[in-house]
Amino acid sequence: MPHPTEEMWNATVKDFQERWNFPNCLGSVDGKHVVIQAPPNSGSQYFNYKKTFSVVLLALVDANYNFIAVDIGSYGKNSDGGVWAHSNIGKAFEQGALSVPGYTQLPGSSVEIPHVIVGDEAFPLKSYIMRPYPGQQLDRTKRIFNYRLSRARRVVENTFGILTQKFRIYNRRIQSKPESVDNIILATCVLHNFIRKYDDSVFTLINETSDSTNQEFVNPQLQNLPPRGGNSTREAFCIRDKLKDYFCSEAGSVPWQEHI
Repeated sequence: MPHPTEEMWNATVKDFQERWNFPNCLGSVDGKHVVIQAPPNSGSQYFNYKKTFSVVLLALVDANYNFIAVDIGSYGKNSDGGVWAHSNIGKAFEQGALSVPGYTQLPGSSVEIPHVIVGDEAFPLKSYIMRPYPGQQLDRTKRIFNYRLSRARRVVENTFGILTQKFRIYNRRIQSKPESVDNIILATCVLHNFIRKYDDSVFTLINETSDSTNQEFVNPQLQNLPPRGGNSTREAFCIRDKLKDYFCSEAGSVPWQEHI
């Protein structure tokens, strides 16, 4: 997969705004457990919360169901947030090593925020990662934000669904060594992008308005980055609140959000 460029990021941001009504969005991130045969002498390393053995495919995708970057091979016992924190993709975002555009005004507004990626509750809230407001008893504005974020975030789940339907090997337990499984997963991700780019017969069934080795496959420019920690910052909370207010404003609202 090519190393992301600022031009590519700008195109992705435009697509997320036009197709999913989420501004300043660089992509949607999530993890998929790929079920494998229990590796010999692996103990509980690959045993996940679904009571199966798996390796994790962590993926960042664009607005058109293409993989931007993937991290493959983390143990099934790890959470998505933990996989992200230790992945070279996560470290690169933490250090600003991916040519990500800077602060930009929200469309039709004078409010400036950085570009972000969207994830679910498993991911940390950071200045470059937006996750939903937690809890059940949320006010109207926070529920609207959660809906708008979910609408953009589901792109990665849809991508996993398309990948699974195209490559039926995902519908059964893969009986191979973990390092071979990693290569199989990477091959299907690259082929997925290739098919979507060149095969005119590819279709997507989406309702857009409804609701082992720890080996990593990333661009060589992302290798050997040191781990970086950190919890949610005041800046991250402020950015989420600005997006929440924007989605409830005349400039940022969509007609159906109140009903949804």
